Amino acid sequence: MADASRMDPEMLQFQREAEAYAKNFPPVRVEIPLDPHRAVNDLLAMRVATGGPVVTETTDRWVAARGRRIFCRVYRPRTDRPLPVLMYFHGGGWVWSSVDTHDRLAREYAAAAEVAVVSVDYALSPEAKFPQAVEECAAVTRYVAAQGAEWGLDPSALFVGGDSAGGNLALATALLLRDTDGPALRGIVAVYPVCDSGLDTESYREFAEGWGLTHERMSFYWDVYVPHAADRHHPLAAPLRADLAGLPPVLVQLAELDVLRSEGEALAAKLRSAGVEVDFEVFPGVLHGFVRSMATVGKARDAVEKAGSWLRKRL
Repeated sequence: MADASRMDPEMLQFQREAEAYAKNFPPVRVEIPLDPHRAVNDLLAMRVATGGPVVTETTDRWVAARGRRIFCRVYRPRTDRPLPVLMYFHGGGWVWSSVDTHDRLAREYAAAAEVAVVSVDYALSPEAKFPQAVEECAAVTRYVAAQGAEWGLDPSALFVGGDSAGGNLALATALLLRDTDGPALRGIVAVYPVCDSGLDTESYREFAEGWGLTHERMSFYWDVYVPHAADRHHPLAAPLRADLAGLPPVLVQLAELDVLRSEGEALAAKLRSAGVEVDFEVFPGVLHGFVRSMATVGKARDAVEKAGSWLRKRL
């Protein structure tokens, strides 16, 4: 079980309140079928999806790609001029969460950086398996680059970002765009991203259970997102295994008390070795998922503000 003395006091209080609230609902299990557990998981996640900044305009859009209409929500903190764009891919182990569960976080980034945020509802697993989610994220990014001016955006200044599995998709999307026909990106925001499929690092051993995101859950997520073992070595599934040279600047933000911390640290080191500009920080005393607790956890607000500043500097 988690050692409470290692946790930031605000993070500890947030976690206790979340656990108390969750007792009012059936347990969220990682088992097939996922739909009943998705319903509860996303209901719990909506606790932190409200409040926060009000943006000037929020618009629902759809992009046709890969045989389906991909839902996107576009946030514009101002409408008097076209704004740079952060393509945002939500976390949730590739299996749950949505544009709705990450609504506040998208608005926070839009306000902090004064950029438009396009939040993408990519297809979830196990119904959609690797590489569908990556290809959808890349397809929507290409669409915005080509047609974004029609949405009041400035697609000449384009970023990708995401948290957890969404951070994985942001990195993979950047790799895919680098290796195909673009478009060029100004930067990548990777918040405690899933970087590798090994599940055998120091932080996996230290925080395997009792610290929120567990080894068991990550193992399940990999099993349903990338069911073929050979594919887990593919650089678009495990970006830490990729040649990272030629990527745009990357912001890596990690939680100290997180199974994913070690692979995030390895990512930052490999990016530097590849000559990629990296800004890297580990936030002490916080758990995986902490940035969505900005209503009550100061380090979450700090992380979002720093991401906003980082984005502005690259404009």
